[in-house]
Amino acid sequence: MKPRKKGTSKRKALALVSAARNARKLIREKPSQKYGTRRRQSTIPEPMALPQAAEVHPAALMRPEPAYTTSLGAMVCGNAATSMAALPNESVDLILTSPPYALHFKKEYGNADKADYLEWFRPFAVQMRRVLKPEGSFVLNIGGSYNAGSPTRSLYHFRLLIMLCDEIGFHLAQECFWFNPAKLPSPAEWVTVRRVRIKDSVEYVWWLSKNQFPNADNRQVLEEYSDDMRRLLKRGYRAKMRPSGHNITHKFAQDHGGAIPSNLLERGNNESNSEYIKLCAEHGQKPHPARFPAALPEFYIKLLTRPGAVVLDPFAGSNTTGAVAERLQRRWLSFELESKYVENSRLRFGLAPGTASCSRA
Repeated sequence: MKPRKKGTSKRKALALVSAARNARKLIREKPSQKYGTRRRQSTIPEPMALPQAAEVHPAALMRPEPAYTTSLGAMVCGNAATSMAALPNESVDLILTSPPYALHFKKEYGNADKADYLEWFRPFAVQMRRVLKPEGSFVLNIGGSYNAGSPTRSLYHFRLLIMLCDEIGFHLAQECFWFNPAKLPSPAEWVTVRRVRIKDSVEYVWWLSKNQFPNADNRQVLEEYSDDMRRLLKRGYRAKMRPSGHNITHKFAQDHGGAIPSNLLERGNNESNSEYIKLCAEHGQKPHPARFPAALPEFYIKLLTRPGAVVLDPFAGSNTTGAVAERLQRRWLSFELESKYVENSRLRFGLAPGTASCSRA
């Protein structure tokens, strides 16, 4: 046996300490196992892997300084396309957002024209794909609109989807739809005055991914069984071939704890008495006029991530996404260009509104 050189053990120990410190600086976790990939030996999907313990606060990734931070996230006041350029490659697990729609009438929070929408969105899309992890998802809620002076629909949101897939390089994992039963009939000229169109109560939710098998687990978003299904589970089910040709086996009668949800998500958006609205009134703040319900980001955060993951919203508005991510123990980064909305979004986290200077560069 060769004698061990003096100081070897000490050098190895110091090297291990240094490696551990470097590892803690990385935001990207390497899960112990991947899910969502093809498996030939088992038909039961593996559960989503939990992130490892070494997790960096999202604020540490940002330049410039965030407008405010919480225990799990940071809000940045500025242009998301340029601010996202400061983020490391493949550092985000989920991008979930609802950008300004290309509506005929201009909104106070700003919205691009239909003719310019694709070029306006392109720099955001390039950065989003760069910062997204290989198994990450990009969930885009976007509404349709009518063509100016005509009761015909614009195709801008479909053209955007094609650009995101054919030019930017995203995959369309699934097209989903948000049904808002509380939505008012519009535009009034075609729906309530001339009565030649019906109420538009559905918005599109494009679930996009960086590769063909993004992280996902629908067992995290199961719904209550219907009364009919509960009765079937109680009395049993006779396996048979349906007229449609589907072979329904005895496995159909197994209780999996709930039903798999459909891609039509019914989520009302009449939050006139929400805590955010009440707090804005108490502090003399004007709430953001276009907020999606918390139940919408909650569904996709549960479906596509696990606690500790990083969720990013580049068009945060009143920061509904960040507030939901915080409640669900996910880390988050939000970007908003309008300082007034950045400041009253503090109310969602029990922080007093203040003043912020947003960079539009």
